[in-house]
Amino acid sequence: MSSLYDCRDEAQLLPGMRHARQAIGRGELVVLPTDTVYGIAADAFNARAVQGLLEAKGRGRQSPPPVLVAGSTTLRALVAELPEAVERLVENFWPGGLTIVLPSQPSLSWDLGDTNGTVAVRMPDNRLALELLEDTGPLAVSSANLTGKAAAIMAADAQAMLGDSVSVYLDGGPSRTGIASTIIDATRLVGGQDDPRVTVLREGAVGLPALRSVLGDLLEPDPVREGARETTVAEDPHA
Repeated sequence: MSSLYDCRDEAQLLPGMRHARQAIGRGELVVLPTDTVYGIAADAFNARAVQGLLEAKGRGRQSPPPVLVAGSTTLRALVAELPEAVERLVENFWPGGLTIVLPSQPSLSWDLGDTNGTVAVRMPDNRLALELLEDTGPLAVSSANLTGKAAAIMAADAQAMLGDSVSVYLDGGPSRTGIASTIIDATRLVGGQDDPRVTVLREGAVGLPALRSVLGDLLEPDPVREGARETTVAEDPHA
């Protein structure tokens, strides 16, 4: 039987956070608020827990979850190399809605799925999420919904979809934006490749103009819109 705690109520906040920490330690799943949408979380270093997360969402290993961290120090421990350009992105957009894909540290003992040696990392801009991450360490987190359904922007939405597959639901109220994070692939900045570029895998909370203001020509060229005669700056309606 899962438990839901309204963390806006001080009387429920402390027991809710305690129960969430204990659930993560037992390899169970927790739903938590973030600055984008609600997420379903598992201990990133517990392969069985991560598999449980994928099963709860109805996803396979070919869709590995991103990892949420409490700060750039943890990011450095998870990736093989942190390019200077990525450091600038972190300074400008963390905590916030930017997920960064980099080659993972090869010595790490974890199994997030079929990652091809990479990891997608983000630092959320949410007090509850950051407090939990400080206590638990990195968490594998995906949007709290069944695959094919809309991402939950309320804890009750997540509970209606995921039910008792999740042990603890932390309710922090409506999601601040309801807009998923932008995901970028920065793997080509590592290892001295001939054409170092950052590729946008999903547009979301951080717009392309904002990314280009930090990365300049390291960001892939903007796509040509259908019917356009030349390449123009693609506008992100959620920026």
